[in-house]
Amino acid sequence: MIHFRKNSDSAIIVLHEIYGLNRHIVDFGRALSDYGFDVFCPSVYNQETTFDYADEEAAYKHFTENVGFFDASQEIKTIISQLKNRYQKVIIIGFSVGATAAWLCSEEDHVSGIVGYYGSRIRDYMDMAPACPVMLFFPEEERSFRVDELRAALKEKGIETHKLAGLHGFADPYSMRYNRQSAQTAFRHMMRFLKGL
Repeated sequence: MIHFRKNSDSAIIVLHEIYGLNRHIVDFGRALSDYGFDVFCPSVYNQETTFDYADEEAAYKHFTENVGFFDASQEIKTIISQLKNRYQKVIIIGFSVGATAAWLCSEEDHVSGIVGYYGSRIRDYMDMAPACPVMLFFPEEERSFRVDELRAALKEKGIETHKLAGLHGFADPYSMRYNRQSAQTAFRHMMRFLKGL
């Protein structure tokens, strides 16, 4: 696990995409620490396991066959239990599969808030009833589902969502799908959300 400590009373757990604990996640965690948060970036893979963006299919297969959402969320719940007595707030921010794993932790007592970027599989877990504030970001369109339909269902649950220009992966500056304006807009919304927790 990579961590950045600022002697904060708030901890943020940053969850990676199928590619593993790569530069994007580490840089994102460092950026959050610059705002004074203690940040923890765990890997649900072996720490050294990362995939190149060109190996998306292999990365997805590795996640589904070797980890899966249940095991990933159980690992995060273990981390939450380790942090809950040291911090007033424990917040989870996840990207793609990490966003869905974060969503699966949303009913935990000691989670103060969740932010998810393009958690497309959240649609498979709509029976969840988050016990904390949640903010979710989606691209304009996804290949496997209709974004507006999912946003409407989430709105009925009182979940704040934002649809931003670009594709799945728009917040990752190392991805071909990076959309700078959408990434910056999402970051501003996220910081407003975090300050309100």
